[in-house]
Amino acid sequence: MLSMRLDKKNSTLNNKTDKKLQRVLLFEKIFQKGLGLTGIILIIILISIFLTLTITSLPSIKHLGIKFIYGKAWNPVTDEYGALPFLIGTLLTSLLALIISTPFAFSTAIFLGEYYPKGLISNIFKNIIELLATIPSVVYGFWGMVVLVPIIRNLELKLHVLPYGVGILTSSIILAIMIIPYSVSLSRQVISMVPPSLKEGAYSLGATRFEVIRKIIIPHTRSGLFASVLLALGRALGETMAVTMLIGNSHYIPKNIFSPGNTMASVIANEFTEATGTIYLSVLIEMGLLLFVVTTLINISGRQIIKHYILH
Repeated sequence: MLSMRLDKKNSTLNNKTDKKLQRVLLFEKIFQKGLGLTGIILIIILISIFLTLTITSLPSIKHLGIKFIYGKAWNPVTDEYGALPFLIGTLLTSLLALIISTPFAFSTAIFLGEYYPKGLISNIFKNIIELLATIPSVVYGFWGMVVLVPIIRNLELKLHVLPYGVGILTSSIILAIMIIPYSVSLSRQVISMVPPSLKEGAYSLGATRFEVIRKIIIPHTRSGLFASVLLALGRALGETMAVTMLIGNSHYIPKNIFSPGNTMASVIANEFTEATGTIYLSVLIEMGLLLFVVTTLINISGRQIIKHYILH
Protein backbone atom coordinates (compact mmCIF):
# COMPACT_ATOMS: atom_id res chain seq x y z
CA MET A 1 0.00 0.00 0.00
CA LEU A 2 2.79 2.35 1.00
CA SER A 3 4.70 1.38 -2.12
CA MET A 4 1.71 2.26 -4.31
CA ARG A 5 1.43 5.68 -2.64
CA LEU A 6 5.13 6.36 -3.18
CA ASP A 7 4.89 5.33 -6.82
CA LYS A 8 1.88 7.60 -7.30
CA LYS A 9 3.71 10.50 -5.61
CA ASN A 10 6.83 9.95 -7.73
CA SER A 11 4.69 9.76 -10.85
CA THR A 12 3.02 13.09 -9.98
CA LEU A 13 6.42 14.73 -9.33
CA ASN A 14 7.78 13.38 -12.60
CA ASN A 15 4.77 14.72 -14.49
CA LYS A 16 5.23 18.17 -12.90
CA THR A 17 8.95 18.11 -13.71
CA ASP A 18 8.26 17.07 -17.28
CA LYS A 19 5.69 19.84 -17.73
CA LYS A 20 8.06 22.41 -16.24
CA LEU A 21 10.88 21.20 -18.50
CA GLN A 22 8.59 21.38 -21.53
CA ARG A 23 7.63 24.97 -20.65
CA VAL A 24 11.29 25.91 -20.25
CA LEU A 25 12.19 24.29 -23.56
CA LEU A 26 9.22 25.98 -25.29
CA PHE A 27 10.22 29.37 -23.88
CA GLU A 28 13.85 28.83 -24.95
CA LYS A 29 12.71 27.86 -28.45
CA ILE A 30 10.48 30.95 -28.74
CA PHE A 31 13.29 33.16 -27.39
CA GLN A 32 15.78 31.70 -29.87
CA LYS A 33 13.40 32.25 -32.78
CA GLY A 34 12.74 35.79 -31.55
CA LEU A 35 16.46 36.54 -31.56
CA GLY A 36 16.79 35.10 -35.05
CA LEU A 37 13.80 37.14 -36.25
CA THR A 38 15.34 40.31 -34.79
CA GLY A 39 18.58 39.64 -36.62
CA ILE A 40 16.72 39.04 -39.91
CA ILE A 41 14.76 42.29 -39.44
CA LEU A 42 18.00 44.23 -38.93
CA ILE A 43 19.47 42.71 -42.09
CA ILE A 44 16.30 43.58 -44.04
CA ILE A 45 16.46 47.18 -42.76
CA LEU A 46 20.10 47.48 -43.79
CA ILE A 47 19.45 46.07 -47.26
CA SER A 48 16.37 48.30 -47.60
CA ILE A 49 18.39 51.41 -46.81
CA PHE A 50 21.03 50.44 -49.36
CA LEU A 51 18.45 49.65 -52.06
CA THR A 52 16.53 52.87 -51.40
CA LEU A 53 19.67 54.97 -51.69
CA THR A 54 20.76 53.10 -54.82
CA ILE A 55 17.39 53.35 -56.62
CA THR A 56 16.94 57.05 -55.84
CA SER A 57 20.54 57.68 -56.94
CA LEU A 58 20.06 56.10 -60.38
CA PRO A 59 19.42 59.42 -62.22
CA SER A 60 22.69 60.80 -60.83
CA ILE A 61 24.59 57.58 -61.55
CA LYS A 62 23.37 57.55 -65.16
CA HIS A 63 24.09 61.27 -65.62
CA LEU A 64 27.56 61.43 -64.00
CA GLY A 65 28.85 57.87 -63.86
CA ILE A 66 32.13 57.20 -62.09
CA LYS A 67 33.16 60.81 -62.63
CA PHE A 68 31.10 61.75 -59.59
CA ILE A 69 33.62 60.11 -57.24
CA TYR A 70 36.78 61.81 -58.55
CA GLY A 71 35.21 65.06 -59.82
CA LYS A 72 36.37 68.28 -58.14
CA ALA A 73 33.79 70.80 -59.37
CA TRP A 74 30.51 71.45 -57.58
CA ASN A 75 28.14 73.80 -59.39
CA PRO A 76 24.41 73.00 -59.31
CA VAL A 77 23.73 75.81 -61.81
CA THR A 78 25.71 74.09 -64.57
CA ASP A 79 24.97 70.55 -63.30
CA GLU A 80 28.63 69.89 -62.39
CA TYR A 81 28.95 67.63 -59.40
CA GLY A 82 32.08 66.07 -57.94
CA ALA A 83 32.32 64.36 -54.55
CA LEU A 84 36.13 64.31 -54.19
CA PRO A 85 36.44 67.50 -52.05
CA PHE A 86 33.78 66.22 -49.68
CA LEU A 87 35.23 62.70 -49.55
CA ILE A 88 38.65 64.14 -48.69
CA GLY A 89 37.09 66.47 -46.11
CA THR A 90 35.23 63.58 -44.47
CA LEU A 91 38.31 61.37 -44.23
CA LEU A 92 40.57 64.23 -43.10
CA THR A 93 38.32 65.39 -40.27
CA SER A 94 37.56 61.85 -39.09
CA LEU A 95 41.16 60.62 -39.12
CA LEU A 96 42.50 63.79 -37.53
CA ALA A 97 39.83 63.57 -34.84
CA LEU A 98 40.83 59.95 -34.25
CA ILE A 99 44.52 60.90 -33.92
CA ILE A 100 43.65 63.62 -31.40
CA SER A 101 41.15 61.59 -29.36
CA THR A 102 42.82 58.17 -29.16
CA PRO A 103 45.61 59.06 -26.65
CA PHE A 104 43.11 60.79 -24.35
CA ALA A 105 40.59 57.96 -24.67
CA PHE A 106 43.09 55.19 -23.92
CA SER A 107 44.65 57.14 -21.04
CA THR A 108 41.25 57.74 -19.46
CA ALA A 109 40.24 54.12 -20.00
CA ILE A 110 43.42 52.83 -18.33
CA PHE A 111 42.96 55.30 -15.47
CA LEU A 112 39.38 54.14 -14.84
CA GLY A 113 39.89 50.47 -15.62
CA GLU A 114 43.17 49.89 -13.79
CA TYR A 115 43.84 52.65 -11.25
CA TYR A 116 40.33 53.59 -10.11
CA PRO A 117 37.88 50.87 -11.17
CA LYS A 118 35.60 51.71 -8.21
CA GLY A 119 34.99 54.54 -5.80
CA LEU A 120 34.09 58.21 -5.83
CA ILE A 121 36.68 59.29 -8.42
CA SER A 122 35.60 56.54 -10.81
CA ASN A 123 31.92 57.50 -10.46
CA ILE A 124 32.68 61.18 -11.09
CA PHE A 125 34.67 60.42 -14.25
CA LYS A 126 32.06 57.94 -15.53
CA ASN A 127 29.27 60.48 -15.06
CA ILE A 128 31.26 63.17 -16.86
CA ILE A 129 32.00 60.83 -19.77
CA GLU A 130 28.34 59.80 -20.03
CA LEU A 131 27.33 63.47 -19.95
CA LEU A 132 29.74 64.25 -22.80
CA ALA A 133 28.12 61.51 -24.87
CA THR A 134 24.61 62.89 -24.33
CA ILE A 135 25.30 66.54 -25.20
CA PRO A 136 23.63 67.39 -28.55
CA SER A 137 26.04 68.05 -31.40
CA VAL A 138 24.58 71.51 -32.02
CA VAL A 139 25.69 72.48 -28.49
CA TYR A 140 29.21 71.34 -29.33
CA GLY A 141 28.96 73.44 -32.47
CA PHE A 142 27.93 76.58 -30.55
CA TRP A 143 30.70 76.03 -28.00
CA GLY A 144 33.21 75.61 -30.81
CA MET A 145 32.09 78.84 -32.47
CA VAL A 146 32.31 80.85 -29.25
CA VAL A 147 35.43 79.33 -27.66
CA LEU A 148 37.41 77.27 -30.16
CA VAL A 149 37.20 79.44 -33.29
CA PRO A 150 38.89 82.50 -31.64
CA ILE A 151 41.66 80.26 -30.26
CA ILE A 152 42.33 78.70 -33.65
CA ARG A 153 42.19 82.14 -35.30
CA ASN A 154 44.87 83.47 -32.92
CA LEU A 155 46.99 80.39 -33.60
CA GLU A 156 46.66 80.95 -37.36
CA LEU A 157 47.75 84.58 -36.96
CA LYS A 158 50.87 83.48 -35.09
CA LEU A 159 51.62 80.90 -37.79
CA HIS A 160 50.99 83.49 -40.53
CA VAL A 161 48.12 81.46 -41.97
CA LEU A 162 44.88 82.98 -43.24
CA PRO A 163 42.86 83.44 -40.02
CA TYR A 164 39.64 81.70 -40.97
CA GLY A 165 39.10 80.27 -37.50
CA VAL A 166 36.82 77.63 -38.98
CA GLY A 167 38.21 74.74 -40.98
CA ILE A 168 39.43 71.16 -40.89
CA LEU A 169 41.37 71.50 -37.63
CA THR A 170 38.56 73.23 -35.75
CA SER A 171 35.97 70.66 -36.74
CA SER A 172 38.40 67.82 -36.02
CA ILE A 173 39.00 69.03 -32.46
CA ILE A 174 35.26 69.19 -31.81
CA LEU A 175 34.84 65.73 -33.36
CA ALA A 176 37.63 64.40 -31.14
CA ILE A 177 35.85 65.67 -28.02
CA MET A 178 32.59 64.15 -29.23
CA ILE A 179 33.97 60.67 -29.93
CA ILE A 180 36.13 60.31 -26.80
CA PRO A 181 33.23 58.95 -24.65
CA TYR A 182 32.57 56.11 -27.13
CA SER A 183 36.21 55.00 -27.10
CA VAL A 184 36.53 55.34 -23.33
CA SER A 185 33.38 53.36 -22.60
CA LEU A 186 34.36 50.27 -24.60
CA SER A 187 38.08 50.47 -23.75
CA ARG A 188 37.38 50.68 -20.01
CA GLN A 189 35.15 47.62 -20.17
CA VAL A 190 37.71 45.44 -21.94
CA ILE A 191 40.50 46.63 -19.62
CA SER A 192 38.42 45.75 -16.54
CA MET A 193 37.85 42.25 -17.98
CA VAL A 194 41.56 41.29 -17.90
CA PRO A 195 41.87 38.21 -15.62
CA PRO A 196 43.29 39.25 -12.22
CA SER A 197 45.48 36.13 -12.19
CA LEU A 198 47.53 37.49 -15.11
CA LYS A 199 48.21 40.77 -13.34
CA GLU A 200 48.88 39.12 -9.99
CA GLY A 201 51.36 36.75 -11.64
CA ALA A 202 53.21 39.69 -13.20
CA TYR A 203 53.29 41.58 -9.89
CA SER A 204 54.61 38.50 -8.09
CA LEU A 205 57.50 38.40 -10.56
CA GLY A 206 58.42 41.98 -9.67
CA ALA A 207 56.76 43.87 -12.51
CA THR A 208 55.76 47.49 -11.94
CA ARG A 209 52.28 48.78 -12.68
CA PHE A 210 53.52 50.45 -15.85
CA GLU A 211 55.04 47.16 -17.02
CA VAL A 212 51.80 45.32 -16.24
CA ILE A 213 49.85 47.84 -18.31
CA ARG A 214 52.33 47.75 -21.20
CA LYS A 215 53.05 44.00 -21.31
CA ILE A 216 49.89 42.41 -19.90
CA ILE A 217 46.85 44.66 -20.18
CA ILE A 218 47.41 46.31 -23.57
CA PRO A 219 48.39 43.09 -25.43
CA HIS A 220 45.49 41.21 -23.82
CA THR A 221 42.93 43.89 -24.74
CA ARG A 222 44.29 45.11 -28.09
CA SER A 223 41.36 43.72 -30.09
CA GLY A 224 38.88 45.49 -27.84
CA LEU A 225 40.90 48.71 -27.94
CA PHE A 226 40.99 48.61 -31.73
CA ALA A 227 37.25 47.94 -31.78
CA SER A 228 36.72 51.07 -29.67
CA VAL A 229 38.73 53.06 -32.22
CA LEU A 230 36.49 51.68 -35.00
CA LEU A 231 33.38 52.64 -33.03
CA ALA A 232 34.69 56.18 -32.61
CA LEU A 233 35.63 56.39 -36.30
CA GLY A 234 32.13 55.33 -37.35
CA ARG A 235 30.70 58.02 -35.10
CA ALA A 236 33.04 60.64 -36.57
CA LEU A 237 32.29 59.76 -40.20
CA GLY A 238 28.59 60.39 -39.81
CA GLU A 239 28.65 63.50 -37.62
CA THR A 240 26.81 66.38 -39.26
CA MET A 241 25.69 69.38 -37.24
CA ALA A 242 28.81 70.34 -35.28
CA VAL A 243 31.02 69.78 -38.32
CA THR A 244 28.69 71.84 -40.53
CA MET A 245 28.95 74.76 -38.12
CA LEU A 246 32.75 74.69 -37.85
CA ILE A 247 34.27 73.32 -41.05
CA GLY A 248 33.73 76.42 -43.21
CA ASN A 249 31.54 74.76 -45.88
CA SER A 250 33.94 75.27 -48.77
CA HIS A 251 33.44 73.26 -51.97
CA TYR A 252 37.18 73.09 -52.69
CA ILE A 253 39.78 70.50 -51.70
CA PRO A 254 41.45 71.74 -48.48
CA LYS A 255 45.11 72.69 -48.92
CA ASN A 256 46.03 72.14 -45.27
CA ILE A 257 44.37 71.42 -41.91
CA PHE A 258 43.65 75.13 -41.37
CA SER A 259 41.73 75.48 -44.64
CA PRO A 260 37.92 75.48 -44.77
CA GLY A 261 36.39 72.35 -46.22
CA ASN A 262 33.25 70.28 -46.29
CA THR A 263 32.16 66.73 -45.55
CA MET A 264 29.67 64.51 -47.29
CA ALA A 265 27.27 64.72 -44.34
CA SER A 266 27.51 68.51 -44.05
CA VAL A 267 26.96 69.17 -47.78
CA ILE A 268 23.81 67.01 -47.66
CA ALA A 269 22.57 68.88 -44.58
CA ASN A 270 23.29 72.27 -46.16
CA GLU A 271 21.79 71.71 -49.59
CA PHE A 272 19.16 68.99 -49.41
CA THR A 273 16.27 71.31 -48.52
CA GLU A 274 17.27 73.70 -51.32
CA ALA A 275 17.77 71.05 -53.98
CA THR A 276 15.63 71.61 -57.06
CA GLY A 277 15.48 69.28 -60.02
CA THR A 278 15.77 65.53 -60.26
CA ILE A 279 19.52 65.44 -60.91
CA TYR A 280 20.49 67.76 -58.04
CA LEU A 281 18.37 65.85 -55.55
CA SER A 282 19.63 62.52 -56.85
CA VAL A 283 23.24 63.71 -56.56
CA LEU A 284 22.79 64.50 -52.88
CA ILE A 285 21.23 61.08 -52.31
CA GLU A 286 24.16 59.48 -54.13
CA MET A 287 26.41 61.41 -51.76
CA GLY A 288 24.61 59.67 -48.92
CA LEU A 289 25.08 56.34 -50.69
CA LEU A 290 28.80 57.06 -51.02
CA LEU A 291 29.01 57.87 -47.31
CA PHE A 292 27.17 54.63 -46.54
CA VAL A 293 29.61 52.62 -48.68
CA VAL A 294 32.72 54.34 -47.27
CA THR A 295 31.58 53.73 -43.68
CA THR A 296 30.80 50.08 -44.45
CA LEU A 297 34.16 49.49 -46.16
CA ILE A 298 36.07 51.08 -43.28
CA ASN A 299 34.24 48.92 -40.74
CA ILE A 300 34.79 45.74 -42.77
CA SER A 301 38.48 46.57 -43.20
CA GLY A 302 38.84 47.22 -39.48
CA ARG A 303 37.22 43.92 -38.58
CA GLN A 304 39.53 42.09 -40.97
CA ILE A 305 42.51 43.76 -39.32
CA ILE A 306 41.25 42.63 -35.92
CA LYS A 307 40.69 39.10 -37.21
CA HIS A 308 43.98 38.56 -39.03
CA TYR A 309 46.54 40.67 -37.20
CA ILE A 310 45.37 41.52 -33.69
CA LEU A 311 43.71 38.31 -32.55
CA HIS A 312 46.64 36.14 -33.64
